[in-house]
Order: sequence, then structure tokens, then C-alpha cells
Amino acid sequence: MDLAAHAPIPLLLKLGYTAFMAVLLPVYLRRYGPTNFLYFCDVALLFTLAGVWTENALLLSIPTVGILLPQMFWLLDFAVRLAGGRLSGMTDYMFDRQRSRFLRGLSLFHGWLPLLLLWLLTRTGYDPRALPVWTAIATVLVLVCYFFMPTPSPPSTRRGLAPININYVYGLSDDAPQRWMPAWAWLLIALIGFPLLLYLPAHLLLRHFYALP
Repeated sequence: MDLAAHAPIPLLLKLGYTAFMAVLLPVYLRRYGPTNFLYFCDVALLFTLAGVWTENALLLSIPTVGILLPQMFWLLDFAVRLAGGRLSGMTDYMFDRQRSRFLRGLSLFHGWLPLLLLWLLTRTGYDPRALPVWTAIATVLVLVCYFFMPTPSPPSTRRGLAPININYVYGLSDDAPQRWMPAWAWLLIALIGFPLLLYLPAHLLLRHFYALP
């Protein structure tokens, strides 16, 4: 089943998304610093901004194939946390009182961005080239974050809200590196497992349900 494509993206949506980004970008830069934009989800935000204005299927397909499944898990983790449980700790920061409600409110984009992207692809179609392009981008980001960005550390030793363990290259916790396996093995999971378990299934689903551009 191919969802309809080749319809214009409404100007009101373009303006609304741009206004959101005009608020988020300076706030995130001031509170988190520029390294925050190494996160997959923040890279997706920037691709989406370019994509809504150009109405380019590839620019919108790249972030969709990259964040669709991880952000669906984010939504599940957040719902469990709201209900008083704890699934993975991925959304613990949404309940951190050191962060203002406004700052946490901006981060709700993790929940609505993948849904917006799915709708946008009904207008432009899905470009299958997104899979190799996103895989290449994600590989570079994982290597940069592993070798050059801060490792997990206890909350008492951190300075402000600067990102650590970006893209979970040291495990799922920001407090300490994972101990289930050697660090190099976890890195291989990020480099090989992410594309096979997250990006490829999303690609196959999108190819099945969306028209080609």
C-alpha cells in the first residue's frame, strides 16, 4: 500500500516549524552547548527544517529512517515514566527539576517529530536513498561521540547540562558506562546493530507504505 504523495506542504506548517526552531536553537545552544546537536534527534530537526521548505523527499526521508524506531521507543519510555514506572531511563531527563519546564517542554519534540515526519512523507513520498545516507551520517556521529565527547559520569561530577554519552555510545545510562560487555563490543553494536536493527526495518516499512518520489 502506497500512501499518496506529491502534495504541497502547507505554508502554515512551514512557518510554525520554523518558529519552533527559532526558539529551540538559541535555547539549546545556551543551555546545552553546541555538542548537543550531535544527537541523532537534533540532526533530524535540522534536516526536517531544510526538508519542509524545499519539499525535498530525500531531506525528509533521511531523518525519518534514522529516528522513527528510536523515537517510538522514546514515546514508550516516556509513557511508562509518566505512569510511575521506569523502562530504560532514556527519558529520565524529562523529569529532572534542574531543567526548567520550558526546557523540558521543548524536548517534547522527541515525541511529535517522528509523527510529523510520517505525515510529511505522505506529501513528498519516501526516497530509499535515505537509508545509506543516514547510515553514513550516523556512523560518523557515533565515532565522533565515542572518541571525542564526554563519557558517562555521576551527576555530582558534571558541569551544568553539557551533554555526555551522546547517542548512547557508552551504554544506556549517563551515570556510568555499561558493564555488560567490553566497550569496543558496545561500539560495534552502535556501528552495526543500529543500522540493522533500527534503520533497515524503518526503511522497509517506509518503502512498503509510502509512494516513491
